Amino acid sequence: MEQVKCFMPQTLEEALEIRKNYHAVILAGGSDLMVSKSMGAGITPAFDSPVMILTGVKELKGIRKNDDGSVEIGALTTSAEISASDLVHPLLKDAASRMGAIALRNSATIGGNIGNASPKGDMPQPLILLDAKVVLKSREAERILPVDEFILGSKKTALADDEIITKVILPPQNFTHIFFRKIGMRRANAISKLTLSAAATVQDGVVVDFRASSGAAGPKVARSRKAEEILIGKKLSELPQVKEEFLDAWNGVISPHAMPEYRRNTTRRMLAYFIDALASGHSEGRVE
Repeated sequence: MEQVKCFMPQTLEEALEIRKNYHAVILAGGSDLMVSKSMGAGITPAFDSPVMILTGVKELKGIRKNDDGSVEIGALTTSAEISASDLVHPLLKDAASRMGAIALRNSATIGGNIGNASPKGDMPQPLILLDAKVVLKSREAERILPVDEFILGSKKTALADDEIITKVILPPQNFTHIFFRKIGMRRANAISKLTLSAAATVQDGVVVDFRASSGAAGPKVARSRKAEEILIGKKLSELPQVKEEFLDAWNGVISPHAMPEYRRNTTRRMLAYFIDALASGHSEGRVE
């Protein structure tokens, strides 16, 4: 097998220069990429272009809270670090803490999970509900995109061949109620069959914000702002009357491909459970 170049930059500036000159494949934690390129046990993974290992770039690590209440998460921050941070929104912590086995959570990064753009990726699902943004940097410029726009489809993103994901930005959120479920073959160390996050803000008995996002339900995370508008502005007492309308609207969001009835019915039941909890006056916090 022909050998490929492997770069291990120690600074972001160095990494951007390599990316510009060689368009090197970016390797962060490697938990997805090394598997997809595997040639079998004991055999060097097959890369057909230069590889750049980013683990030495300290500028891409860490979690910080800004003065405006937003939270920045470096692209190389691992799911274990995210799940342990008090600065991170609980829905993202839920997804990070249920992401495979402990060893994987200590290596898998938020930048890699987004950049891999797998429909079954754990972290993009709550990130899209939270209106998170991804920061993309090249030698010449920097741009910021919503995660929902950055991920174009299964394994497809808007990342240019000279760009690197540097961080993720979480805007401040003040939901009164949140809900998270991950369905897999077992509780841990499992690829998602279906994930769902939902969140609502209730003020004086009125739903002033409602969001839901579903993972592993199509080529990318499913979220329908049009469906959400059906519930926003409604009194809690009105939710039972509009619940079916919302669920029917959400039905059209789920991909018609693999296991459509399973995903539709399970998603419908979980969303109905959360809406019923709101309608019944569930106390603020997590809906279990």
